[in-house]
Amino acid sequence: DTKVTQRPRLLVKASEQKAKMDCVPIKGHSYVYWYRKKLEEELEFLVYFQNEELIQKAEIINERFLAQCPKNSSCTLEIQSTESGDTALYFCASSKATVPNVSPS
Repeated sequence: DTKVTQRPRLLVKASEQKAKMDCVPIKGHSYVYWYRKKLEEELEFLVYFQNEELIQKAEIINERFLAQCPKNSSCTLEIQSTESGDTALYFCASSKATVPNVSPS
């Protein structure tokens, strides 16, 4: 495929429910990223994988948020128990390579 496939396109949940999103990266891409965009806030990095290995995650990926990218399966982002603050657009992306984070010194 020539594009990332993310499902479902729309997910509506009440508080304290489980919410699961799937992502199929572009064929041949070994890096998968999840981001979210809350209304009137900056795009927020959540997590990224190289192949099935978790490389970096935001503090929010904790006991309520679970991210996985198993071999030969779609990658998933799961919210174990939703809260009103979880309302956002969630984005998945993939790439063949990545650039390491550069922090200002």
